[in-house]
Amino acid sequence: MDFDVLQKLENKTITKEELFQELVQNSNLLPTILHGVSSSKAAIRYGCAKVLMDFSEKYPEKLYPQFDTFVSLMNSKYRILTWNALAIIANLTRVDTEGKFDAIFDKYYNYLNDAYMVTVANVVGNSPKIAMAKPHLVQRITAQLLSIENIKLTPHLTAECKKVIAQHTIKSLDLFFNEIEAKEQVLSFVKKHTNSTRTTLREEALDFLKKRNFT
Repeated sequence: MDFDVLQKLENKTITKEELFQELVQNSNLLPTILHGVSSSKAAIRYGCAKVLMDFSEKYPEKLYPQFDTFVSLMNSKYRILTWNALAIIANLTRVDTEGKFDAIFDKYYNYLNDAYMVTVANVVGNSPKIAMAKPHLVQRITAQLLSIENIKLTPHLTAECKKVIAQHTIKSLDLFFNEIEAKEQVLSFVKKHTNSTRTTLREEALDFLKKRNFT
């Protein structure tokens, strides 16, 4: 492994963007960057995770063999790594020829019950990628997203946070609405937010309905 590159990341003599470009040019760096995610040094840990997230967006096939590694990373004690893992796994569904995501569907969507708003929002925001990559899961994904009405409030997920999540949910459902069978349920969910006190949520709901001539 080329541990020098991790040292450079910690010393800030190489940026995350530069490391990403090096990985694109030399995939032999992949084991080193994967190793870096478990570093005790925050700069290395989060820098490597960000590089892998960007890499999964453009080259999912190169990271697919590590799918199980990212499933394990969802359990990280560091929330940022959980968020990175959620995004990476969503990107890998485009090349998931072995149905690995299908096997962890419930585990992935259980993060909608997380106590932190950002974690829930990450699952919601990544859902369109999964729905587009796996049309056979669209109805299950839709049901999961509509269930956000029932998420419990916590100190890190307030009533206002829940409105933010609802806004993200409408935005996500909009991206694959044509594939959804339970259109009436989705429309009902959206209509509930047309009088929201949160301006951006209200506008998102109204735009969704206007696009489909329901206003």
